[in-house]
Amino acid sequence: MLGRAQSWAWDDGTVPFVVSPPEVVDRMLRLAEPRPGDYLIDLGSGDGRIVIEAARRFGTRGLGVDIEPRLVQLARDNARKAGVESLARFEVRDFFELDMRGANIVTAYLLPEVNLKLMPRLLEQLKPGARIVTHDYHMGPWQPDEMIELPVAEKLVGPLGRSRIYLFMVPARAEGVWRSELAGHGGSWEFRATQKYQILDVSVRAAGREQAVRGTRLRGEEIRIVVTGVVGERPWNNVFRGLVKGDRIDGEVLISNGDDSRTMTWQATRAK
Repeated sequence: MLGRAQSWAWDDGTVPFVVSPPEVVDRMLRLAEPRPGDYLIDLGSGDGRIVIEAARRFGTRGLGVDIEPRLVQLARDNARKAGVESLARFEVRDFFELDMRGANIVTAYLLPEVNLKLMPRLLEQLKPGARIVTHDYHMGPWQPDEMIELPVAEKLVGPLGRSRIYLFMVPARAEGVWRSELAGHGGSWEFRATQKYQILDVSVRAAGREQAVRGTRLRGEEIRIVVTGVVGERPWNNVFRGLVKGDRIDGEVLISNGDDSRTMTWQATRAK
């Protein structure tokens, strides 16, 4: 939803309340991938359709917040009619003061200035892997993990006739120096990573020899690093994949050279 409740800090009384079309709600939820054990917060929930659909279709518990009491009451009525009032809760709240810790999913249809103001709170309060899905407007310097665009003929706010839906996954902290041991494949490995949001710049050495990093990805807690280089006097391709949990990565590495391939356990520890 986009409207006065969502843009209160800049509201001059002329911004209309606008609902997200059903096909946009559907795509937002498909990107968010809600599950029965998840907790969803919709910022500027309007008539409650996102929270209600998540509860109805996926059994997801949700909270919708809006500063307009009339819309909150409408959302409560809609949840009752849909039979999901036990899962879908709505409150009159200022979402700049809302504690979002514990949420697995945050959805929003907000003005770009509001997204930018909210972004530090989202990164601070949400755990790595939490999904943020926005309609039409992105997060400025924080690039989305996914973006889809679809035609919406009746759309009169934002990009006319089309909607963009953005998925952001809160990234784990992967920067620093990581060390691991791969017995029989180079022994000591070192990974030096710098990070800006989910974008990584990584250099890798194996047994003191520089390796070429072909690609990296950080998606929530999931990290992948693709490396090629000479290990044990032979050239190898190495695909490292694991989960970042604090100062430890647990996963595996796929090692191949065209003739031979094998998978080894990969564990890395961040140097203090």
